[in-house]
Amino acid sequence: MKVSPHHLLMFTLTGLSCTRSVTSFAPILTSLTQQPRAARSFSLLAEAIANGETESSTATTQKKKVRTRRILSGVQPTGNLHLGNYLGAIKQWVEFQNTGKFSSAKDLDGKSFEEKDRDVEVVNENFFCVVDMHAITVPQNPDELEESTLKSAALYIAAGIDPTKSKIFVQSHVSSHAELAWLLTCVTPMNWLERMIQFKDKAKKAGTDSVGAGLFTYPVLMAADILLYQADRVPVGEDQRQHLELARDIVRRFNDQYCKGNPYKKRCKKAGLPTYPVFTEPEAMIVKVGGARVMSLTDGTSKMSKSDPAEASRINVLDPPDVIRDKIKRCKTDSLPGVEWDNPERPESTNLLNIYAAVQPGRSREDILEEVKDMAWGEFKPLLAEALITHLEPIQKRYAEVRADDEYLKTVLREGAEAAEEIAERTLRAAKVAMGFSVPK
Repeated sequence: MKVSPHHLLMFTLTGLSCTRSVTSFAPILTSLTQQPRAARSFSLLAEAIANGETESSTATTQKKKVRTRRILSGVQPTGNLHLGNYLGAIKQWVEFQNTGKFSSAKDLDGKSFEEKDRDVEVVNENFFCVVDMHAITVPQNPDELEESTLKSAALYIAAGIDPTKSKIFVQSHVSSHAELAWLLTCVTPMNWLERMIQFKDKAKKAGTDSVGAGLFTYPVLMAADILLYQADRVPVGEDQRQHLELARDIVRRFNDQYCKGNPYKKRCKKAGLPTYPVFTEPEAMIVKVGGARVMSLTDGTSKMSKSDPAEASRINVLDPPDVIRDKIKRCKTDSLPGVEWDNPERPESTNLLNIYAAVQPGRSREDILEEVKDMAWGEFKPLLAEALITHLEPIQKRYAEVRADDEYLKTVLREGAEAAEEIAERTLRAAKVAMGFSVPK
């Protein structure tokens, strides 16, 4: 009997994801097939990266291959999660959790991802983390970080992440993330990191004398997040493409340096591990929200961001109704008549229409445009505000319930961390064996 992996990884750092078969990358994971207990005596890591398949019988006696995909994604806990985090990441996690698909995910050529083999039954394992270690690449208030972390985790649940279907955990609660990041940092050339655009932009704004070294090396931590779970395809936003390419480069370099030749095979045999390369090389799944990113309310050409000092630039998921109405009332528009999509000279019009459509998922663009195309801004803005309030109200109510039960939330996070650590530790151990560390059995 062969064991086959089918990997899916997703990683979002501001909210990341992935799928493939022998080598790959991801914030998301490896596929293990369901199999008889006797097969479990083999190394679990071997299961995660070997190539093969198992079969399960249906009620009609038709046999299907069973493939398990794991998905890992996370958002930073800095401040209140905003509409861009929710629509661009968490809402799509919920969609994947409930349907097993990212409706807006495309490959690098713009084609949709589909399960081509109709005889394959896909079982998903979902992991969603609060990436608090990424948050500290810029200074955080120690008195606020824990509360921000718990708030983010509670919002995951409130937005529809179901702990009975998915695991929720805090990144720093799984020590393998930090440990693998250090191992990979020692493998990654400095000039690779010097090319990272986000570091250049942030360092230029803050000044290199004031930014920490973590801001320079955090793309390696992101790579570790992905590689720990052996994913082969990663749903990412367009702005994370460069980080995914870095992870691919790191995989090639590590496997080339440490996973070849008889000495490697001997180390694996001694440790009871398979001789496959430690990491899979991930491929990108480009994910967009309704065909576009959620942009700032004060500048339709800039992404909605927690780092923007202007509070009026974003709608926070927990903003009360009066605050939402005020922010929408004051948001930037133009002096042209009507409301329209996809006019490059009217970025604010496109952005506000995208938001309006995103919080009414049952409606088509044509239906929405027919309703609002002839409206003045003074008519459309109140309509948008009420649609936002209606959509966010049940999330805010559920959030209050979750935060009121502190023991429940911490139990969810503890169980999620234990499940993630079990998987991540296998990859970390294989990396250590490949590099020649002395590891306990």
